[in-house]
Amino acid sequence: MTNADLILKNADAMIYDSEQNKIVKKRVDIAVKNQRIFEISSSLQATSSNTLDLTGLTILPGLIDSQVHFREPGLTHKEDLETGTRAAVLGGVTSVFEMPNTTPSTTTKEAFEEKMSLAKNRAHCNYAFFLGAANENVSELENLEKLPHSPGIKIFLGASFGSLLVDDDKIFEEVMKHGRRRLTIHSEDEARMRARKHIAVEAAHPRAHHIWRDEESAMISTRKAVALAKKYQRPIHILHVSSSEEMAFLKENKDIASVEILPQFLTLSAPECYERLGTLAQQNPPIRDIRHFEKLWQAVENGTVDIIGSDHAPHTLEEKAQPYPQSPSGFPGVQTLLPIMLNHVHQGRFSLERFTALVTENPRRLFGVRNKGRIQLGYDADFTIVDLKKQNTITNKWIASKCGYTPFDGMKVTGWPTHTILKGQIIMQDDQVISAHQGEAIDFEAHA
Repeated sequence: MTNADLILKNADAMIYDSEQNKIVKKRVDIAVKNQRIFEISSSLQATSSNTLDLTGLTILPGLIDSQVHFREPGLTHKEDLETGTRAAVLGGVTSVFEMPNTTPSTTTKEAFEEKMSLAKNRAHCNYAFFLGAANENVSELENLEKLPHSPGIKIFLGASFGSLLVDDDKIFEEVMKHGRRRLTIHSEDEARMRARKHIAVEAAHPRAHHIWRDEESAMISTRKAVALAKKYQRPIHILHVSSSEEMAFLKENKDIASVEILPQFLTLSAPECYERLGTLAQQNPPIRDIRHFEKLWQAVENGTVDIIGSDHAPHTLEEKAQPYPQSPSGFPGVQTLLPIMLNHVHQGRFSLERFTALVTENPRRLFGVRNKGRIQLGYDADFTIVDLKKQNTITNKWIASKCGYTPFDGMKVTGWPTHTILKGQIIMQDDQVISAHQGEAIDFEAHA
């Protein structure tokens, strides 16, 4: 074997088996050369001085978190691209797709290029930026979705601000018509939520959040999105689905719609989370009650769910302390996604193979990520290495996000990231960033 730049030895690895067309666990050694996976073997001769003995550990393809809000530009008192990506690599995430609801919104080529410039030489993990659909850029979307290093177009049908909120059915239809790539959707019906906001105001407590933004608010919007997607044969991706009704509906429409779920929907439930955490548990769409909780897990297990994303959306504690419903929705999650979900694997809720597909292979496939998301010859040497048996406690002190807290503070978990590797370079080891600012822009398959 030609001398390798890095050899990973003595670990189980979640390998993509092309013959079986699925991810399987195998005990292998992996060699990296020129930033790519160069050789996978049952026993590699350690000819590299840079050999990492991973006895007792497990190698995953580098995790892709396909929904984060890093707040830069314009809202950097909450988060920025440096702190957000630092949190990502500490949590074992190697690549992120960042959302367009910054200030200014990412609705033009110029705004997109500004974000690219801000991330260069500052990001700790790999990055890509969604473009936002807005009232004024509909005719440009077919060109904007082709910009390199973008996963495509994101549309807010509810719960946004300014021109990013598209609550006009005619404009939504125009957005659906203008483009070919998978359209990513925040699906809540703005008109119904406005009509029901009095519920939140009168309750003056976040325990009413899932009642105000009820299941029907989501269903109205998701039915509309699927109908238009089928009309124009435009694939769609429904973000952060939190209701059992939506999951049942989307299960019957997998030909056109892919589905994301969040760790918090699989870990917390109402009303307990709101009584214990108050506005720290407030997000859109909301965490719902136990009836939905069990159905959401069924959707993970039966294949309805395609992707787990974090919806990392930090606000300061001062902002969160505002009286409900003036308090903003959203909380940090990119750093806690992996340990929370590994704990669910440990508890037997689902398999490591299934979890790995939801955060690597499926986002790679659905969004056309090039050379990432698999442990396969020729792919970029991005790895997330975990100790499936390590017991730890998630704490606010560990959180690298500017907001400095997590609603999971104090949660004991089994399963923890030990190393984050980008293109064969160790970025994080044992809860420390040891090689900073190594993130690069993510490439996607060409879209004619």
